[in-house]
Amino acid sequence: MADFGGNYVFALDILGQYRQDRRSVDASWREYFDRALGRLPETDAPAIAVVANEAPRPGAPATGTDERRALVRPDAPAMATAERSRAVALPSILPGDILEPIRGGAVRIVENMEASLKVPTASSVRTIAVRTLEENRRILNRHREAAGQGKVSFTHLVAWAILRALETFPRLNDAYAEVDGQPHRIQRDQVRLGVAVDVQRKDGSRSLLVPNIKDAGGLAFPAFLQAFDDLVARSRRGAISPDDFLGTTISLTNPGTVGTTSSAPRLMPGQGVIVATGALDYPAEYRSMAPRTLGLLGISKVMTVTSTYDHRIIQGAESGLFLARMEELLKGADGFYERVFEELALPHRPVQWEVDAHPALLGGPGSREEVEKQTKVLQLIHNWRVRGHLVADLDPLDSRRAPHRDLDPATYGLTLWDLDREFLTGGLSGRERATLREILDVLRETYSGTIGAEYMYIADPERKEWLQHRMESARNYPALDRPSKRRVMEKLAEAESFERFLHAKYVGHKRFSLEGGEALIPLLDRILGDAAQFGLKEVVLGMPHRGRLNVLANTVGKPLAHIFSEFEGGDPASYQGSGDVKYHLGATGVHRAETGETIAVTLAPNPSHLEFVNPVVEGMVRAKQDALGDREHAQVVPVLLHGDAAFAGQGIVAETMHLSALHGYRTGGTIHVVVNNQIGFTTLPEDARSSTYATDIAKMVHAPAFHVNGDDPEAVVYVAGLALEYRQKFRKDVVIDLVCYRRWGHNETDEPSYTQPLMYAKIKSHPSVATLYAEKLVREGVLAREEVDRLWAAKKQAMQTEGEAGGAPLAAIARRSPVEPPEVDAAAMRGRLRAVLQALGTVPDGFEIHPKLVPFLRRRAELAEGKGEVDWATAESLAWGTLLLEGIPVRLSGQDSGRGTFSQRHAVLVDVRTGAEHVPLNAVAPAGVRFEVYDSLLSEAAVVGFEFGYSVAEHRTLVMWEAQFGDFMNGAQVIVDQFLAGSEAKWGQPTGLVLLLPHGHEGQGPEHSSARIERFLTLSAEGNLRLAYPSTPASYFHLLRSQGRDAIEKPLVVFTPKSLLRHARGVSSLRELAEGSFEPVLDDTVGEPARVRRVVLCTGKVYFDLLKAREDARQADVALVRLEQLYPFPAAELGAALARYSPPTDLVWAQEEPRNMGAWRFVRERFLDGEVRHPGGRLPRYVGRPASASPATGSLKKHLAEQEALVQEALKP
Repeated sequence: MADFGGNYVFALDILGQYRQDRRSVDASWREYFDRALGRLPETDAPAIAVVANEAPRPGAPATGTDERRALVRPDAPAMATAERSRAVALPSILPGDILEPIRGGAVRIVENMEASLKVPTASSVRTIAVRTLEENRRILNRHREAAGQGKVSFTHLVAWAILRALETFPRLNDAYAEVDGQPHRIQRDQVRLGVAVDVQRKDGSRSLLVPNIKDAGGLAFPAFLQAFDDLVARSRRGAISPDDFLGTTISLTNPGTVGTTSSAPRLMPGQGVIVATGALDYPAEYRSMAPRTLGLLGISKVMTVTSTYDHRIIQGAESGLFLARMEELLKGADGFYERVFEELALPHRPVQWEVDAHPALLGGPGSREEVEKQTKVLQLIHNWRVRGHLVADLDPLDSRRAPHRDLDPATYGLTLWDLDREFLTGGLSGRERATLREILDVLRETYSGTIGAEYMYIADPERKEWLQHRMESARNYPALDRPSKRRVMEKLAEAESFERFLHAKYVGHKRFSLEGGEALIPLLDRILGDAAQFGLKEVVLGMPHRGRLNVLANTVGKPLAHIFSEFEGGDPASYQGSGDVKYHLGATGVHRAETGETIAVTLAPNPSHLEFVNPVVEGMVRAKQDALGDREHAQVVPVLLHGDAAFAGQGIVAETMHLSALHGYRTGGTIHVVVNNQIGFTTLPEDARSSTYATDIAKMVHAPAFHVNGDDPEAVVYVAGLALEYRQKFRKDVVIDLVCYRRWGHNETDEPSYTQPLMYAKIKSHPSVATLYAEKLVREGVLAREEVDRLWAAKKQAMQTEGEAGGAPLAAIARRSPVEPPEVDAAAMRGRLRAVLQALGTVPDGFEIHPKLVPFLRRRAELAEGKGEVDWATAESLAWGTLLLEGIPVRLSGQDSGRGTFSQRHAVLVDVRTGAEHVPLNAVAPAGVRFEVYDSLLSEAAVVGFEFGYSVAEHRTLVMWEAQFGDFMNGAQVIVDQFLAGSEAKWGQPTGLVLLLPHGHEGQGPEHSSARIERFLTLSAEGNLRLAYPSTPASYFHLLRSQGRDAIEKPLVVFTPKSLLRHARGVSSLRELAEGSFEPVLDDTVGEPARVRRVVLCTGKVYFDLLKAREDARQADVALVRLEQLYPFPAAELGAALARYSPPTDLVWAQEEPRNMGAWRFVRERFLDGEVRHPGGRLPRYVGRPASASPATGSLKKHLAEQEALVQEALKP
């Protein structure tokens, strides 16, 4: 059985089984013995004797995979024992000795060893320092352990060095043979590396198998590693095949595993070299030294390597140089370890062999070299904290990360000899001193595992140090107990089962699945569970459409039957209004923690306009906190979910983040979760952003970012808990970057491989996170395979059962019940007006106001005494003050709202000496009733979104936002179009938000003239909005009070004045405020209706221009009728006013805005549709500026001419 060389004992054991029952052996062995013994397949021919170790026939190669002829013949006699005895000296047999015959396979070993004596061999021996080998293997295994991969052994690396050294000395892979009686060298076409494997038999005895790795020299290291481990594993479980033994060209044996320091193994025929490695240990003279001393001295362990070679074809010099080359490689020459690290996708640079030029004991304590080295160590620690995330294992689809030179100890002049020397750490992991090895272990494990942390840009030392301590002390390792691991697995199974069920049942339906990012569900479970255990009241979620249904089902608790009915055409949640698609809807539910505590959870509805729900959620949270009196902003937590492309691309993200620390908008920190699919629709990150991470925008508010691999759910829940803990401690924003992937396209009907074929080829073959985690738990013994199977079956059944069971619908977004205040009679109102005026005209003792405001306050004080008239700003303050007295909170925000854009309001007074603030209306607000005025950041979209959210959650408050100029309103157009105008119709979410938009053509140019009345009118339908353009302070007063008191919530858009704020006729009496109510139409009170030949309809400021011109011309035959409210259109009131005038009366609509803007087309349509019923039924004709692409001219002179012309045309006979 020469084919098997030293493995023939194993082959003989298999042959014995074959002889007893040929079907009992593996098919590969049965086929081999059938062919070798000349037996036809599936026959029972007589057994044939086998001759072991017979020399090859003349003309035939000694071994080889192409020549599988076993050396057998039916009549082969066994070798005579006596003949062998003559060749071996017989030792003395003394009394008491027992002579035991050697039988069976052991006889074959004897024969094999004697046969090896026929090969003239010699050995080369070399002692190699293995410090580089040790350190690099350690780095490799630390990384692979964190990734859940098998270890790299010393033998793996030594074998790899043999293969690489053979590239320099290929002749050592040759073999000797005699052909036709002549000696030949066989030049092998590939390296078939034999690996010695110690195998324990069933009877406890041990044997050594040497199967080989085919074409080992042509394999990359990962493939070599896999082939090596597979060969060893199959050898130990007896699953090896004959082919695994054939054609070995060079062998490796490692007696060092049992402590042998040096060995000269026997070389078998057909091989050129066998390499043996001894134990790794310090030289004998250093073994009694303490580890610290060894580190100071820079002493390396060594390993003895022996090369035993066939001296007929290999010379001593070749063997010696071969071992020298192995030593060079194992020390790291020619990128030996770099290749290994690169092919195994390690993000670190390997340790290099260097001369220990400055050992610490030579320099002495405090030497310059020691100080410099200590400084470098501290610099290395700092840079790992800053840049360690760049080499973290974050991408589930690709673990490759380029090493970073700032994280390489060699960059700082630190060598492998420094690894066991102690340095000051500056408190790393709670220690003042540690060896460089320990320092690197902490840094690598903390910052380059499946969690990458960015936080060193935080300016606050306390926050930064807290994060360092929390992460480094635990090394960012999620040490979950068994119940917690089971909980994570259960949540993953729920998430995946939900998506699988929908995918199978509703084929072709869009659902924007969470598949690829299922770790979001255990992440939210951890946040909500911890929040419940902390005793918090509520978590408010905002998120895009991707994964929304999964969150509704598995986090908020929406009944599956309701979700399924939405797929089937039903929509129980939208029995009123237009409704919305299922992946835009919100709900309120209760989440139960693992420990039993509960917490309310609200998911805000949202449109497809990504990220615009962010400020809405913040406003909702602030309103809930204010309602609870939660001034610490601790009891209600906002959690915002984002997509990676949207988080980086949408400006509303930055605007919302800038709200986070502002007094009027802070919510005590938001937990941002970026579900990072690494793609936006079809756009990859390199085309979607210029920053390193999608989360880099968060750095501007010094929010820490935790990047985490979505395929490591334990790391995911760990950072979720850390994020909530950070938020609760510091009341600051924090970001989780959940790096995952999107299994399908943008939606389930999309084909992503058109544009990302490579990415989706990986995704197609990538197991789900639940599958990967289940395998991990089985390996760890947390779950049995049967338990995993039962879990999947249970979740699948739950989908079906719960989907059929129905269930109560979830509550709408929780709000306090509306209560309409009682009516106030005129007498009571007069008293309240005086009380408010008194507060408005009074400042605390010692409070010094600006000198120019003294007359302002004096006029208000005189009003309280019945002197003077009420201007716009005073009417506004009186409306707010009287609402406060009735228990209605008031909130106003916007750019410059405290003072007012036009310096008209002064709701907040400032002491010119101390800078202290005084808010006069706070003096009239009863306890618990808030009056708040906030100057906002220079943003429209985020602030309007915030105030919308506030008004939704706290409807009892009169919530107002004021634009600096109405023209800037379109900066928040998405909020107006997608939320304000349609939230009640789409989501059943009413709001009473008030928008104050300064409007009027006064020669200030195209950007400071128009609040775009026409746009709001276009949005108006089904009673969704109230649009008003009041012309007097009294009208404005009653409008605000009506809005604050009305239990039926509708958004109110007020086109407010600019020049009228100080217009001589822009005043009202206190009586007009105390009596009456808001009138949507103000008829003309001058003249006799019967004499009127023309009725001019108008709205807003132009009325006063028309009034002045009529008075100047003394035209008593023209009536001016004002529309104070544009929507809902006051058709009945307008018809009643027009009925006062004779039917032949000319009807005109006059406006300042161009013909294609303003209210003209909307008003004309009301007449055309017959909504306005009046005698004669005449349609109005237009008077005003012609249609224009721009709202107004930039020339004051031209503006005045245009204004004069439209006024004259409106009044001309």
